[in-house]
Amino acid sequence: MNILNSLLTIDKSQRPAVYLQIANQLMEHIKNGKLKPGYKLLSSRDLSAVLGVHRRTVVQAYDELLAQGWLESVSGSGTFIASHLPQMLLQRLTDPESVSEDPIKRAGFDFSPVPMLDRPALKVTSSLHLDDGFPDARLAPLEELSRAYRSQLLTGNAYARLGYGDTKGALWLRKELSSYLNDTRGLNTSCDNILIVRGTIMGLFLVSSGLLANGDNVVVGEMGWYGAKMNFQKAGANILSIRSDQHGLDIDELEALCKKRKIRLIYVTSHHQYPTTVALRADRRIRLLQLAEQYGFIIFEDDYDYDFHYLSKPLLPLASADPAGMTLYCGSFTKAISPAFRVGYLVGPENVITHLSQLRRIIDRQGDTILENTIADLLQSGVIQRHLRKSVREYKQRRDVFCNLLKDELGDQVDFQIPDGGMAVWTRFDPAIDLKLLAEKALQKGLYFADGKMHNDNRDRHATRLGFASSTPKELEISIEILKKQLKQ
Repeated sequence: MNILNSLLTIDKSQRPAVYLQIANQLMEHIKNGKLKPGYKLLSSRDLSAVLGVHRRTVVQAYDELLAQGWLESVSGSGTFIASHLPQMLLQRLTDPESVSEDPIKRAGFDFSPVPMLDRPALKVTSSLHLDDGFPDARLAPLEELSRAYRSQLLTGNAYARLGYGDTKGALWLRKELSSYLNDTRGLNTSCDNILIVRGTIMGLFLVSSGLLANGDNVVVGEMGWYGAKMNFQKAGANILSIRSDQHGLDIDELEALCKKRKIRLIYVTSHHQYPTTVALRADRRIRLLQLAEQYGFIIFEDDYDYDFHYLSKPLLPLASADPAGMTLYCGSFTKAISPAFRVGYLVGPENVITHLSQLRRIIDRQGDTILENTIADLLQSGVIQRHLRKSVREYKQRRDVFCNLLKDELGDQVDFQIPDGGMAVWTRFDPAIDLKLLAEKALQKGLYFADGKMHNDNRDRHATRLGFASSTPKELEISIEILKKQLKQ
């Protein structure tokens, strides 16, 4: 009996196509040495009879392997396993005990994992969520966005529209953003001051990779966004933390630090300090800009939710009052529309933007030009501006409902200040409460909230961000009721 009778198994009810099943199995048996170079295969007629398939199917399989170089055909003699195949394909080159049992799951080569990157990505799937401060995608102008996106796909010069574009981002969006940011943020920009990125995290990566050197000192708040710290650490920077209080970062401590050590960059969320949501006070803003000019350090200003301020008009960013070009200003449409739409912007001096766009080219040739032009369309038509005004009113109502619920239902177990802006409430729990355990119990009841570890370097703090914007008032009521019941147990 020919060896192929036992080696080949065909299932006509399964994919891939039968000829590919034959070809793939033959290829695998050649690789593992069961079919050796020079071995003569059955004729297409004989193998088709053995397998119970049409002769043409076997011919297709043989042709596939002939084209790939696994087989060779000798006129008048038949089809053979290619004699030129090297022996390395037919044997293991390493000790079998050292070879991974499942190469799909574990590589056969060594590499060094980076512990600081070993943090799970947030993917909230529960029906209720007091998240990190995300928008409610149900409010997003999805119909307008859909129409604009379709228009970008189908109209205009297809070669230009669907081809390669500027690594800085779509020119139309940069022009619209320049006008929008100048009007709303008090900036003084042109399109050449703007680099379109996938989001703030990409802006941080580019700045860390392009402007930081190994051993540079970077200053952050003692509580802050871990995503920023990861980028700085990956670039080899030393992370120096300073305190913050009810008025934002302690600039006195920063100045004392500058007198002792050379600071390369400071990361700030000046409008709504992350995670506490407090605003950096005016006098501290002025001194921060003065110190940056005096000591020559970069200010990376992450303005992650500028548009959502409820007490008064939003505070203008540091970048609007920077006379020396020390500030890089970063924001995105993640909070304005939805995290799924990855369009953000990095604003800075032209030479820096050009430098970072060159770096961006080697990791991401360009962004989603169609989506970028769609956002430009919505900015030009005022859709995004109207959506933001509507969202601010809605989120303010939700903030008030949520804070009243916290006070009335959990007032003896939590402490908080009503935030002037943002999408979350910085909430301190009674130290006797195990936040990690409470978060686990709430999740079992369908409610997600962070246990606070992601915000605090000092793990004995009993505080976390409770997001209200992505939930309706009714959903907020149910969420607080779940917390209340779990705290009683």
